[in-house]
Amino acid sequence: MSEASKTIRVSDTLHARIKADNREGETLNETLERLLGEPSLRELAGTLSDEDAATMREAIDASHEQHAAELSEQFDGME
Repeated sequence: MSEASKTIRVSDTLHARIKADNREGETLNETLERLLGEPSLRELAGTLSDEDAATMREAIDASHEQHAAELSEQFDGME
């Protein structure tokens, strides 16, 4: 599935800066995606329901607890 595209106007100076960061075989679109990075957490705010967010928090907390327990076991064996 392809995404719709838009045309944007940029100054010659900005275009040159983007081109300077363009890697071999990379399209300008790919260069811009790489330079802009992933969406920030602020952009993702409000995308989950309260229930989904609570489920994710619980899973993250459980993962942290398990990781801490595993580290504790490893370091306890070093004494």
